[in-house]
Amino acid sequence: MSLLSVENLTVAYGAITALRNVSLVVDTKEIVTLIGANGAGKTTLLRTLSGLLQPSIGTIHFNGENLSGKSPHLIVRSGISCAPEGRGIFPNLSVEDNLELGAFIRKDSKGIQKDKDFAFTLFPILKERRRQWAGTLSGGEQQMLTISRALMARPKLLLLDEPSLGLAPQVMKQIFSVIQSINAEGTTILLVEQNANMALHIAHRAYVLETGRIVLTDKAQALLNHPDVKKAYLGT
Repeated sequence: MSLLSVENLTVAYGAITALRNVSLVVDTKEIVTLIGANGAGKTTLLRTLSGLLQPSIGTIHFNGENLSGKSPHLIVRSGISCAPEGRGIFPNLSVEDNLELGAFIRKDSKGIQKDKDFAFTLFPILKERRRQWAGTLSGGEQQMLTISRALMARPKLLLLDEPSLGLAPQVMKQIFSVIQSINAEGTTILLVEQNANMALHIAHRAYVLETGRIVLTDKAQALLNHPDVKKAYLGT
């Protein structure tokens, strides 16, 4: 049984259908990436998985549980956490306070401290900045904080929405390296990313989303060599 199973998902904003009959699976300990152009429906899918949007048709099963109709905080309790596009940090709170808010569902103070220490191991600059207001961090540091905050819920499935957006190439490489490290520690990842080349290089499998529909799926390495993907997303 897959960790996440999405079947025939249709999501609309009023009269506009953003996702149409989308089906996908994510297996335990995989990195699965979802690539596609702006407006393809990638963020809509992650918002639906997070409970922020409700599908008009279709089902979402996670770890054997039907998530249909569940509110976002219950979905976090079920084991799904999201690092959203645009980061969504609390700018007037410290780095450490932001991390602790990521652990809002938890009561195990020792475990929370252990996970903060793990975040500081992944991103040592956050330890240096731990008492600094989050809004004063650089864009790359804010992205590091966003990912770390999502990890504080100890998710079984981590949703990452455009983690490389607006980052310098060197910081982008660091973020993707950390994504691999998080996965190696046992966290399953569903990655939405416009940088198809980098995403496909770290993912196990991938889906291509175009105008709200899944049009291709395969192992990531196979899609790197697929002529349509190379032409549309890799510039080759």
